Amino acid sequence: MFRKNIFTVKAGFSALLLLMSTCSLATPANQTPVIKKSGVKLWADNCARCHNMRSPDSYSDAQWDVAVLHMRVRANLAADDARAIVKYLKSAN
Repeated sequence: MFRKNIFTVKAGFSALLLLMSTCSLATPANQTPVIKKSGVKLWADNCARCHNMRSPDSYSDAQWDVAVLHMRVRANLAADDARAIVKYLKSAN
């Protein structure tokens, strides 16, 4: 009897986990999934509009931090986008 109850509890718990995982992955019909762009893509899309593209090794990591912070305010970049751009610039530096 005890074994049967344990099996029932485990099966119920497994079913609940499966249901929760599929619910969190589902996208509502009226909402499109958000696709994040890479740092290099964001850098090319946002910075090239107004600037000649510089090599990432043109500036130090600290200088890129300052430049991207300044441009985040001026160009109204989202925080996540600015972080992705800085991460790319520093990794290529």
